[in-house]
Amino acid sequence: MADVNDLDALIDSFDVEPGYLDWARFGPLSPAVRAEMSADAELLGTGRTSGIDLVGARSAEARDLVAGLLGVPGDEIVLQPSTTHGLLQAMFGLEGTVVVPAQDFPAVRVTAARAAAARGLLSVREIDPPDGIVTPDAIAAALTDDVTAIALSLVDYRTGAMVDLAAVRDVVGDRLLVVDAIQAFGVVDVDWSLADVITGNGYKWLRAGRGTGFARFSPRARERIAPVLSGISGMLGDASSLGVPPVRDGAAAYSVAPSDPLAASRLATAVRDIKEIGQARIADVVRSRAQEVMHLADRYEVPILTPRDAHAGIVTLLPVPADASALAAALANHGVTATARGASIRISVHVDTGTDGLLLLGDALADAASRRVSAVDFGSEISAPDVITIEVLDAPVARDEPLPNAPAPDEPAPDEPLPDGAEAHVDTDEVVIATLDGDDDDGDEDDSAAERRTEI
Repeated sequence: MADVNDLDALIDSFDVEPGYLDWARFGPLSPAVRAEMSADAELLGTGRTSGIDLVGARSAEARDLVAGLLGVPGDEIVLQPSTTHGLLQAMFGLEGTVVVPAQDFPAVRVTAARAAAARGLLSVREIDPPDGIVTPDAIAAALTDDVTAIALSLVDYRTGAMVDLAAVRDVVGDRLLVVDAIQAFGVVDVDWSLADVITGNGYKWLRAGRGTGFARFSPRARERIAPVLSGISGMLGDASSLGVPPVRDGAAAYSVAPSDPLAASRLATAVRDIKEIGQARIADVVRSRAQEVMHLADRYEVPILTPRDAHAGIVTLLPVPADASALAAALANHGVTATARGASIRISVHVDTGTDGLLLLGDALADAASRRVSAVDFGSEISAPDVITIEVLDAPVARDEPLPNAPAPDEPAPDEPLPDGAEAHVDTDEVVIATLDGDDDDGDEDDSAAERRTEI
């Protein structure tokens, strides 16, 4: 286990705003990555062969570091411009049927569909389990003799649900298992060797910026996946080679062009930081931070979509639709950066998410909860169109003052009394007006029977 001081040093290296809880969207570059990139850029600016060669060696360094973190040999790693590039290499070389989750990130679904349409050698079978959360049972139900591969995200970008990789491997059997690891690599501790193909990128949790993609192709994957998209960097020989040279050995066959040395430099720096602490230690801290977010959501009665026993750093809140926009606004007003999609709000934490960030999140949740619309029970059925909600800010009314629109002291009280328990009172920050158009037994509307309740 890494020394506690090492973990503290990693946490101290985060110089983002405390309310930044959007690591699943983008990881702001770490100070070490920025410094290393700047130094290598200076070397490339000299025009000296020694400097160019030194920076060029970063690609091999990055491959070896990624291989070490995955626990696989270095020749199974190839650098890619993005996660999607690695998935394209895998999908276009597959034959048979690939099973993909219907609600997975488009990088998984679209690359499979494009490959199927282009070559005619692959068919795509989608599964759509409840809430889009993939389970081994859901995969098992889709397996038939023609299925040759299963492709999925280890951590789902929408729900934050983490797949049980070992259980899926057992279900899949000898079929290829293709894993999109972009929401997991660096903050999840699993046996990566269980996957035949792993694609990832360093621009989220690794804080390495875009262009820092990579892919792992196991020996079994290389036997079954043709290097259809292999380019000049994936062939034997050099630029003077005539004809179409054979592909290189190992995962290098699945590359198109030489990798960007500055991107490799950023990736190597970021992976080295993780290696020094240990993936297991980081995974424990990130998971603990996510559980603190869940506790806050529970306190303010915000439903959670993320499985509590199978998650990493993503917690997806699922407020009722009427509250979603108010919660998103409260988060922004309190300086919390998160991702809102429709009625869901995705909070993603890292090791640096401490007391300050959680306080901001708690304040935002409390603010949204104080403005939450509550149902008014009149003991009668009220259809949705009959309920009108008006929010009034900074308009307190003392208890000894008349309510707005109340009868003057010398005016007679209304003929129709308020229902039992519906007396006007002054104890909240919202105004809820519920109007019921009464119908008598003959079906005629009786406007004089309208009932109203006002809370301020």
